[in-house]
Amino acid sequence: MAAFLLAAVMIGAGIAQRTVFEGPSAATETIQTDGDTAYTVIDGAVLTKFAGAQTLTAQGDGAVFLAYGRTSDVQAWLSDTDYNRVTVGDDGAITTSAVEPTPTEAPTPAAGEQAPAEDAAAAPRAPAGSDLWLEEFQEDRQLTTSLQLPDTMSVLLASDGVAPAPSEMTLSWPIEVTTPWAGPLIVLGSLVLLVGIFLYILAIRHSRRSRGPRRKGLPMPVTEPIDLAVESEEKGVITAGAAPTRRSASSRRRAFVALPAIAVSAALFAGCSAGSWPQLEQSPTPTPTETVIVPEGQQAPAVTQEQAGRIVARVAETIATADTSLDADLAATRLSGAALAERRTNYTLRAAIPDRAAPPAIPASPVEIVLPQAFDEWPRSVLTVVEDSTDATVAPTIMLLTQDDPWSTYRATYIANLEASAELPDVAAPYVGASRVPPDSGFLELAPEDLASAYADIIDNGDKSAYWAQFDTQGDQLLAGIQANRQQRIDALNETGTGTATLEFDSVPGTQEPFALATLEGGAIVAVNVNENDTVKPSNPDAVIKLDNNPTVRALTGVEQSATGFTTTFADQMFFYVPDPGSTEQIRLLGYRTSILEAKVIP
Repeated sequence: MAAFLLAAVMIGAGIAQRTVFEGPSAATETIQTDGDTAYTVIDGAVLTKFAGAQTLTAQGDGAVFLAYGRTSDVQAWLSDTDYNRVTVGDDGAITTSAVEPTPTEAPTPAAGEQAPAEDAAAAPRAPAGSDLWLEEFQEDRQLTTSLQLPDTMSVLLASDGVAPAPSEMTLSWPIEVTTPWAGPLIVLGSLVLLVGIFLYILAIRHSRRSRGPRRKGLPMPVTEPIDLAVESEEKGVITAGAAPTRRSASSRRRAFVALPAIAVSAALFAGCSAGSWPQLEQSPTPTPTETVIVPEGQQAPAVTQEQAGRIVARVAETIATADTSLDADLAATRLSGAALAERRTNYTLRAAIPDRAAPPAIPASPVEIVLPQAFDEWPRSVLTVVEDSTDATVAPTIMLLTQDDPWSTYRATYIANLEASAELPDVAAPYVGASRVPPDSGFLELAPEDLASAYADIIDNGDKSAYWAQFDTQGDQLLAGIQANRQQRIDALNETGTGTATLEFDSVPGTQEPFALATLEGGAIVAVNVNENDTVKPSNPDAVIKLDNNPTVRALTGVEQSATGFTTTFADQMFFYVPDPGSTEQIRLLGYRTSILEAKVIP
């Protein structure tokens, strides 16, 4: 009985550790704010107070908005407004404090301008849709989401940017519950139970054998053998099998009792997890990890791979709507520089010429290459290459997108199509990013600020240009197309034989600043734009240039003819790979986009 009692105590203690005595499976923190401020920020220190994934629940009276991003980005977005900051104090407790806008020195107003009020507050703005957020969620009244963020990230909670942010929040983290003695107690208790059963069987056997021989009875008369065949179960006739004795029946009952006990113990043993056993200290087995080489002093990349994909999709959607409605103001929310100028001119022409083709659409996905600028401040940029998922015959689109400040959207400043033979250089991974190469850098074959003028010289002078040998012109479709078009127009003018007009060509760097991002080989991908000017003038004072066969120039100038002539400008947006000075490679064109920019009457 002692063995059975001890086994029951041990197994019960083991089960109790896994049930009634088991600790909580999650750590929970409740956060309460004043309920008057439009924004609340939960620092990364709060999110990582306990190890593991974070589950955040926020409750409010209306819409509940949640987004997360890098702490520096979240703080920059809120730098001009009040917000509540939830962080961890020196004592380890979660604290809430009010943060006021960062004061900035207002510029001196010009003559006749009124100075801004010192207490002027930033206009309310909705947090939804900002390109800064790595991910965002929105629900009505209550929002619950699971996160797994490092301490460099922060969570932004708001409503619509005007109404107060949710004032009640709950954070929870899973806790790994360990009961190191549950497993040993259950297993040892099961073994003691088996020993007790074995001893009990031995005791019964010993008791049976210790009774001694029984007294002999009178001799039985000799009879003939009895037939023990079964006649019928219902008649109760003796069968061929011997009747069960009390000893055999008792043994069967013991086996019947012992087997469930062993089965239950085995089931308990099988249900014990690793946390139910003592963990012996051992050296962890090193796992191979990917080596990320980040240049010393390099800042964080502007966007992540997923963030870039979302930004490209938003740009594509907005521009598709603007292209349909010919809305240049809407296009300006996602385009700037040469890319916006191309759209503005196209919208003007399509409004005047019904059959004028729309500019090539911006594909939304898939984003094949993302090269973000490694920069913590603004403006910041990202280079992307996007395939067209709807048409495999369309060349991939290469774009440079720039965000001017924390509150602005990313806008495409350069857009081009990759050449069919373009071979992109090796670039850094998106989670590393690339440094911007200064416009006047001397560590490239040609400084970015000189690239546009050099290529313009090649357009005008061909192989007689001083820069001809520095460029790979063999597969340059843009250069070949420009030269063929110019020669065709000159031949057409000469065929008229009237001698009433002259045609001149001139290429100059565009007004947009070049932008360069470093590659792994020491070179850079450089975006520039070049303007091609075509000037047609009458060759004598009595002649005029008519636009009967040129509806494009007629629509842009608003005149039918001119006695002084016209200048038509075509804009080329281009991406080049420029190697370092020690390389044997030449500068090569990666992609380009050509479109008419403007047409003017010569004064």
